[in-house]
Amino acid sequence: MSAPTLPTETKSAVGVFTVDAFTAQLARQSTAPAWLLERKHAAYEKFATLPMPKRTDESWRFSNIAGLTLEGFENLNPRGDERERVDTPFGPANLTFINNTHVPVQGAERAPSDALPKGVLVTTLARAAIHHADLFRAHFMAQPQKLGSEKFASLHTAFLNDGAFIYIPPGVELAAPIVVTHVVAGSGATVFPHTLVIAEENSKATVIDYFVSADDSVHFACGANDLYAGHGAQLTYVAAQNWSRDTLSFQFNSTVVRRDARVKSLNAHLGGRQARHESLSQLQAPGGFSEMLALTVAANTQEFDQRTLQIHQAPNTKSDLLYKNALRDKTRTIFSGLIVVDPDAQKTDAYQSNRNLMLSDEAEANSLPGLEIQANDVRCTHGATSSRIDPEQEFYLQSRGIGKADAAELLTFAFFEEVLARIESDAVRESLRTLIRAKFNP
Repeated sequence: MSAPTLPTETKSAVGVFTVDAFTAQLARQSTAPAWLLERKHAAYEKFATLPMPKRTDESWRFSNIAGLTLEGFENLNPRGDERERVDTPFGPANLTFINNTHVPVQGAERAPSDALPKGVLVTTLARAAIHHADLFRAHFMAQPQKLGSEKFASLHTAFLNDGAFIYIPPGVELAAPIVVTHVVAGSGATVFPHTLVIAEENSKATVIDYFVSADDSVHFACGANDLYAGHGAQLTYVAAQNWSRDTLSFQFNSTVVRRDARVKSLNAHLGGRQARHESLSQLQAPGGFSEMLALTVAANTQEFDQRTLQIHQAPNTKSDLLYKNALRDKTRTIFSGLIVVDPDAQKTDAYQSNRNLMLSDEAEANSLPGLEIQANDVRCTHGATSSRIDPEQEFYLQSRGIGKADAAELLTFAFFEEVLARIESDAVRESLRTLIRAKFNP
């Protein structure tokens, strides 16, 4: 299979991700199934031919288009001296990836999957593509991107080297969370993290993705995750993004919820120079419930761009979205969310809320909630608010000897508590608090 040939006019849109770079990356995956290699070829051609976003694109409204450059990055292999620096506030990881490659870190990974309940799989995508081909093919990037970043999602598919594959058999409940750590290390390094979770009928599990930079260098991260909850499954997914302050980041989430299943996802956005997160949730059978949560701490000149889509495709489904942002300094956040109710999705109950806490006069919060309802027996509400710290609350804390900065931090934690309280695990909540606290006290 020959590599694609690019017309001259498209070369400016690929940056360092050239045909030669793609061909070299593909040569390192010679054992991958033929269908996956073909899909990678198609993805690269789509990436190379799609234009970069423009300011006039509605799906990129308010975004800093000038910051989306693909120049100045390169692919790096894991370096041995980075292995001992891998750390996660969520405890030892089940899987660790450094610069796109699975690296068993001595003393830092949990027991292998054979120590888990029978039938549970915690392995790499590379292994799953060969040994669990039907499951992998059925769920890997199965839902098309619909929120504006088709070019970058295609780049992810084309250059993806490895990631996490997690399978929970029917009826199995896991007491402890499965933790996956994705690390980027080295100046100009690029990573394409991916986590695929399949929770079968009546299973229950918590999966945590932790994204972290090993240094303060310029990085490029383009990740994705696929979540599938079968009938009656209960899946909690937590993603904590803590890239370096000079990282350009994209992350694409796709969630499929089947009959009477419940999926709770919480995304914590902390790192990055410019970070865009797109989350698609599809409720495909009656009784499905999707809870979409996010908290963001923006500082300095960071930009966090959040785009969401809640699609109700069956009757008697429910979704509840709550995104909270705390903005400091000269930061910017964008939230654009849409609830879609299909004609047959009667008795839909959908809620969407974006709340912004403005901690600076120079910060900017943009909110674009929306509804597209094609059924007549539904309950759908949406809203967005931006507010400042209550002066009376701030005065009360200061009158008790708490400084202005510490008072702002305490009130921000109180603002986030509504989101954190929805996570059942005390340990996971405290780990998230630790990450937020570090953002206030670098």
